Amino acid sequence: AADIPCSAYRSGWSHPRIEWKFQKGSSLVLFYYGGELTEPYKNRVQFSPTTIHFNTVTREDTGKYICEVVGDGSQIAKSEVNLIVQGAA
Repeated sequence: AADIPCSAYRSGWSHPRIEWKFQKGSSLVLFYYGGELTEPYKNRVQFSPTTIHFNTVTREDTGKYICEVVGDGSQIAKSEVNLIVQGAA
């Protein structure tokens, strides 16, 4: 399992919208958007505003996770976490 924090989250902002992207090489996957997890993450990820929790991780999940938070008005905050999964588990 793995927890990836969204350090961009600001509790003071009203109704912040959160988006999560996964970047691997040149491909970018939007996997939390509009309040929904996309397939195939839906079955193995739990979302909370400050963290996403992976029930299981594989080497395929190695890459950069980008959390983008958009506040009312034009505020934007962004944080990135590099996840490295070792072994075959």
